[in-house]
Amino acid sequence: MASRTEHRGSCLCGAVSVKAATKNNNIGVCHCAMCRKWGGGPLLAVECGTEVEFTGVEQITTFNSSEWAERGFCQHCGTHLFYRLKKEGHYAIPAGLFDNADHWKLTEQIFIDQKPAFYSFAEETKMLTGQQVFDQYS
Repeated sequence: MASRTEHRGSCLCGAVSVKAATKNNNIGVCHCAMCRKWGGGPLLAVECGTEVEFTGVEQITTFNSSEWAERGFCQHCGTHLFYRLKKEGHYAIPAGLFDNADHWKLTEQIFIDQKPAFYSFAEETKMLTGQQVFDQYS
């Protein structure tokens, strides 16, 4: 069985806390138009699977952003809390939500075909187009 690392964090105002277990310390970047509109830039997220626990759940509001996914945020401070695949219950948590930021490694970029030209990352990563991402789940 793979080793898991537990991470903890909270929203900006502290009304919502999160505890999540991850298989690794990798960060993925999503460049899709929806993520960029949601956060004003690309989403830098940690894939947390289903092992995610929130406290202050009554402070979480969700937005159904597609047939297959929803996005959660703190209804007090607006902090982005998660992107979740509805059917699988799979969570992607924004990396900045977690308290310890020194151990993450940027390893993957998705929807690279939607990335605007005005920014780029120096790290060499795996890069997938939107179609390649959808193909993985079909």
